[in-house]
Amino acid sequence: MAMLGIVIAVAAFLTTASATSLGIVYTEGGMVEGENIRLGYRHHMDIFRGIPFADLPGRFQKPKRHPGWDGILKATEYRNRCLQLNLAMIDTMGSEDCLHLNIWVPHRRSVSTNLPVMVWIYGGGFLAGGSMGANFLDNYLYSGQEIADRGNVIVVTLGYRVGTLGFLSTGDSDLPGNYGLWDQQAAIAWVHRNIRSFGGNPDNITVFGESAGAASVNFQILTPHNKGLLKRAISQSGVALCPWAVNRNPRKFAEEVALKVNCPTDGRMAACLKMTDPVALTMAGTINLSASPDNPVVNNLVLSAVIDGDFLPDEPYNLFDNAAEIDYIAGANDMDGHLFTGLDVPSINSQLLDTPVEDLQRLLASFTKEKGKLGYENAYSTYTSDWSSNPSRETIKKTVVAIETDFIFLIPTQTALYLHAAHSTTGRTYSYLFSEPNRMGGLILPYPSWMGADHADDLQYMFGKPFTTPLGYWPRHRDVSGYMIAYWTNFAKTGDPNKGELSVPATWPEFTDSGHKFLEINSKTSPSSVKQSLRQRYVHFWTSVLPNLPTNISE
Repeated sequence: MAMLGIVIAVAAFLTTASATSLGIVYTEGGMVEGENIRLGYRHHMDIFRGIPFADLPGRFQKPKRHPGWDGILKATEYRNRCLQLNLAMIDTMGSEDCLHLNIWVPHRRSVSTNLPVMVWIYGGGFLAGGSMGANFLDNYLYSGQEIADRGNVIVVTLGYRVGTLGFLSTGDSDLPGNYGLWDQQAAIAWVHRNIRSFGGNPDNITVFGESAGAASVNFQILTPHNKGLLKRAISQSGVALCPWAVNRNPRKFAEEVALKVNCPTDGRMAACLKMTDPVALTMAGTINLSASPDNPVVNNLVLSAVIDGDFLPDEPYNLFDNAAEIDYIAGANDMDGHLFTGLDVPSINSQLLDTPVEDLQRLLASFTKEKGKLGYENAYSTYTSDWSSNPSRETIKKTVVAIETDFIFLIPTQTALYLHAAHSTTGRTYSYLFSEPNRMGGLILPYPSWMGADHADDLQYMFGKPFTTPLGYWPRHRDVSGYMIAYWTNFAKTGDPNKGELSVPATWPEFTDSGHKFLEINSKTSPSSVKQSLRQRYVHFWTSVLPNLPTNISE
């Protein structure tokens, strides 16, 4: 009998020791049950996939609260991404019923409570993407497991409308636009209202994202609609000031879409578009990717945010007071523009072909067009001032990539950092440059051997893929992944990337009005990676010299 008691006691102990789980969670919509996985001794994680944070969205309408469900919602499968074009832009995938989010909750010795929360917004040019990211053999890019486990934070990833259904606008109250941004805001608000039930702290929410998701992060801290909901934010390769982030003439594209789907372009246009088949609307939102130095692809990214007088009541650069109390990290990759330059000037990736200096000149003329000849001449002298009389093939190619990196990502990011630092009251500001060399550089054409970090190269490290799939990486890749997760999750906890549970390889100083310090992040990050005044000559040209030149009247 005594033996039986011991067996029962041991069984009871093993059950509690092996099942650190939230179990069934009560949310405002009803009960949800996720999947509990064991990561080690007294080390578990609850994963919830596909929880609706809003109702099926009305066409070209703001999201509404979900009416709820009966019984227990089994939240164990990712739900559809929002209706969007496929990569080739010849078909669609996804569904209109797509406003769902996923949650990763780590547990150590006991069920977690009051954890910091990190909410991820994906990129994809406002045209594509999903809350789970790309998938290879069930290894989803945006799985929050490594960040949540290593950093001891809750990770949330959300879905939002993209393409025509998310960002088409007539530029007036008929179709005001920004529906995808409203979706993101609805998810943030849902997290704020419900995350305590999952062991999270609703007063410590960090929103982070990359590319269009990074610009979205910036929009979310600038809009007055998130007052009191967000504590911190991280923008990776994108801010609200990027040339592709705001469309100031949305009606032109709306009329092009209307003509494609046989709608009138007069006062009846919005009503007709609302009744049009969503797949046809999505297909009509294709953009032109056939680019040249005279028509860079960045100019064709026309489905984006609009200044609607509501979500964005003013130009983004006038809204930084709204982020005065929010801690903010923003940065870029050292060759962020390469992906786009490869479309505009394909010869940069050729090992055999020279890139003509004329292509560089045409590209600069495109980016400085409104300032005419004077703008172009100033730009050309800025970018070639340290060339020799006979620049090498590599020098010319790298300069073309630098021009696009600066124009599309790096200069707008630096400007946002200046504005945040200038307007902050309690909010801290941090700047970084990510420069881990591209893993394809020199190995697989068409990547040149001089490649730095291309656009989106930071994502695999941010999400801990060198730990998830160790055979695909070298030890140095695990180093840079560990550094990023440490800095990001420390920041989410404390507002200071240096202070938290994880040690870091260098003390990252604040970016201030007077000391424009930044951290260079790669596998060799050390105290010597702290630097000052990132690309100062080029920042000065784009933010001070060029805007003060007379505008070309003929344009």
